Formats: sequence, C-alpha cells, structure tokens
Amino acid sequence: MGLGCNSVGVTGCRIIDSERERLIAILTNSFMPCNGRFPTLIALISIFFIGSASAFGSLLSALILTVFVVTSVIVTLVVSKLLSSTLLSGKPSSFVLELPPYRTPQIGKVIVRSLLDRTVYVLGRAVTVAAPAGLFLWVLGNVYAGDATLLNLIAGYLEPVGNIMGMDGVMLLAFILALPANETVIPVALMCYLKTGNLVEYESLSALRDIFVSNGWSLRNAICVCTFMLIHWPCSTTLLTVKKETGKWRWAALAFVLPTAIGIIFCVTLNLIMSAIGL
Repeated sequence: MGLGCNSVGVTGCRIIDSERERLIAILTNSFMPCNGRFPTLIALISIFFIGSASAFGSLLSALILTVFVVTSVIVTLVVSKLLSSTLLSGKPSSFVLELPPYRTPQIGKVIVRSLLDRTVYVLGRAVTVAAPAGLFLWVLGNVYAGDATLLNLIAGYLEPVGNIMGMDGVMLLAFILALPANETVIPVALMCYLKTGNLVEYESLSALRDIFVSNGWSLRNAICVCTFMLIHWPCSTTLLTVKKETGKWRWAALAFVLPTAIGIIFCVTLNLIMSAIGL
C-alpha cells in the first residue's frame, strides 16, 4: 500500500495484531517509494541513465526503476530485522489466516466508510500542512536579502552539505521544502535554479536536462539524488498519520530520523565511491 501512498500504508498497518510488529511496519513503511517519488525517479532515469540514443529506452527505464524499487524492498527488510533485534525486540507472533464469512456487499456503506475513513482523512491532513507550507515557500522565493532571494541564500548555505551528499544546496533545500509533498522536489529546485517567484514545471525532459547540466549536474549527482529520493524522510501527512496511529510523537520522530539517517549514509558513501573511481 505504501507504493501508492505512505500515509495510507501506515493506516493499513492496523490489521497487524501485534503492537511490536505493527510499529515495525509503520516505521519502515516510508522506505517504499510512494507515487510522489516516482515522477522524479522516472525523469532522472530517463535523462541521465538512458538518454535519447537508446533504442530500448522505455524497457531500460522500467528495468532501472524496478532495480530501485527492489532495493527499497531489501532496505525495508533489513531495517525491519534490525528493529526487531534491537529497539523493538520480542517474540515473533504466529501467523493465522482466517477466512471471513461471506456476506452480500453493502456498496453504499463501503463507499461512505472508505471516503470518510481514508480519502477525506488523508486529504484533510494534506491540506492542513500544504496551505502554510505554500505560503512559506512563496515568502522564501519573493523576499530579497540584498541581490538574492531568501530561497537562493539558504541554498547557498546548504551547498557544502549538499556536495558531501553528492548533490548541491538547491536539491538539498528542495528536499527539505518538499516535506509537505514529494511531488514538489523538482518544481522547488527549478524555482531556485531559474530564480522565479513561484513553482514551475519543466516543459520537456530535454529542457529539464539542459537546466540541470547548466547547473553542474552529472551522472553522479543524478544517482545520489535518486538514492535520496528513494530513502529519506516521509512527507508531513505520513508523519502526522504515524503520530495518530501510534499516539506518540516519538514514533513519528523516529519515522523521520530513521530513513533520513540511512539515506544520508547511502548518499555520502556512494558519492565517495564514485568520486574515487572518477565517475
């Protein structure tokens, strides 16, 4: 379920009877790339991994994306094992599969319940966070300090940290400001690169490639950005859902810190290896 939306995936963990195992599932759900991460992954794969010369571009793009997804599954299983052996250790529960009694479906009741319990709930939390976040982003992009906007100044301060992780300050800031929604990573980055006062979408993949290359991007940067897109903090809606499902902010904090720390370690390690081999 997390492949569609991590927030929905967290609510889906309610079916797990064991509290310990439910917490493990909740904390590792964000390692699965949601729909908000796929557009960035697909765009960068198409631009830097495939290019326009390949006769089997679509097939190769699908295979590379599959490798990323499989990697996220492996990371999820490894982290789940580590949590079950350390912080959330305990005796594994037995698995019992029961067939429910067959009844005539109550279409109206199912639709209303799904709408109220899931769709309205998730959208409500998204709007609660997205509205103030949009205003904050507009202020950063339109308020100047000297000759540069606050957005570009902050990106400049983050440049050293971004370089260590194999990206630049703009992309690192884009990830931070995309906390309300992962879909906005590239639009925020373009807003900073192009120095516009609002979010912009790219016209085509070739135009997006030109913007990235003109700002010093290489294959190494694309690999690190894809890696961090795959493994980093969940969106704010998911974090609020974790708090609601667990009843404690500490679990929401751990759901934020755990993938972030692992993603940073992955990016720094990959950047050092690729730098050493001259990629």
